[in-house]
Amino acid sequence: MARSSSQIRIISGEYGGRLIDAPKTNATHPMGERERSAIFNRLRDEVPGRRILDAFAGSGAIGIEALSLGASHVDFMEKHPKAIRTIQKNLVNLQLADRSTLVRVPDGDYGIIFADPPYDNPQYEIVASLIQHLVPGGYLVLSHPEAPAPPQFAYLELLSDKKYAAACIKIYRKI
Repeated sequence: MARSSSQIRIISGEYGGRLIDAPKTNATHPMGERERSAIFNRLRDEVPGRRILDAFAGSGAIGIEALSLGASHVDFMEKHPKAIRTIQKNLVNLQLADRSTLVRVPDGDYGIIFADPPYDNPQYEIVASLIQHLVPGGYLVLSHPEAPAPPQFAYLELLSDKKYAAACIKIYRKI
């Protein structure tokens, strides 16, 4: 029987070294360890105690990494059924269900929003709509393909813009 998922390693914090499943589907693309490491090295001190949104969550690796580093709560926004089942399984296996929620649309305000939309359809209009849920001084982390480039986002200051193979990672702060 073919495996229905691959695995991703959590890189830091309380769950560092633990493996989680990633859905085996073209509808999602797990962010690599190198990119996740760079993001969390930059934002490590901003994560503890924050409410976070992992948009286009896929496996939930980014949100689980945030929980591992002390986020108070993570909402996982995902619509693909296989990805939703995978996130649920990962949260149960790590006993994180009480610090997380699966959502279809954002609910409330967030200190950090991670947005990693599918590269074949980056859905920048949805990313732009998420900004209203970001608290002043909060961070938006956007993973996107080189083309098409994201638009200028109102009320956001670009802090970092790095390229890792096919991934471009931008970190913004809401002003």
